[in-house]
Amino acid sequence: MSGSDQQNLMEVTAEQTTAFSEPHERVTTLLATFAALALAEAQRAGQLHDALGNRDVIGQAKGILMERHGITADAAFSVLSRVSQAENIKLAAVARRLVETGGLPSVAGQEAAGATP
Repeated sequence: MSGSDQQNLMEVTAEQTTAFSEPHERVTTLLATFAALALAEAQRAGQLHDALGNRDVIGQAKGILMERHGITADAAFSVLSRVSQAENIKLAAVARRLVETGGLPSVAGQEAAGATP
């Protein structure tokens, strides 16, 4: 499940219906809030880590295109973006494929690279 689809549950049970007083309920609510904040922070940290990895691989892919085709960084990013849109693949995945295999996905990628000055 993705982080946005994931739901977490904290259940507190007791044998007696009057086992928990109002202070117990407040403490439980406070603990649940702290747990939710900790989970949200862990998810945010994971997303930040992924974003930094994507940024790095996109930079590498741009460098490859710049060197191969003698284009600017902006033009290289445009090539990656066009291939991403044409193939309906996330830009980071297009970049990763270029870095790992040396090629862009499909014919659309070759046309996009060739069309860029």
